[in-house]
Amino acid sequence: MNYPFFFKSYSEEDTISLADIFSFDISEGDIIVLNGNLGAGKTFFIKYTLEHFKIENVTSPTFAIVNEYYGLKKFYHFDFYRINNAQELFDIGFNDYIKDDNAVTFIEWGNLFNELIPKVRKEISITINNDFSRDFYIKKYG
Repeated sequence: MNYPFFFKSYSEEDTISLADIFSFDISEGDIIVLNGNLGAGKTFFIKYTLEHFKIENVTSPTFAIVNEYYGLKKFYHFDFYRINNAQELFDIGFNDYIKDDNAVTFIEWGNLFNELIPKVRKEISITINNDFSRDFYIKKYG
């Protein structure tokens, strides 16, 4: 996958296809940030990306803050939506999670705490269009 990468999804099937393509560009130690409005498809995209790694129990960590998944690779899945301050993330060991070079970390709503996001990362912005299609813009930093 060449970055920056743009993809327009007109259906769930399109998004699943993009998730499959993206899954081939994931390595241990990756930090992947997803931003977009409520209902944009952040968790949906992660769910189908992780299916490639034999993980089928993906759920939104909105209330848990972080979910851990184990399949062909180890994954951490954060959701910053309900976080009130950075200390909440430090209290659950956020820094230890993102320094785990043997895992891939997904962060939904990372834009809420930009100052905590590593400079080296992949960032996926999802925009819902008036026709309900989605624009996926994927950029690599660092």
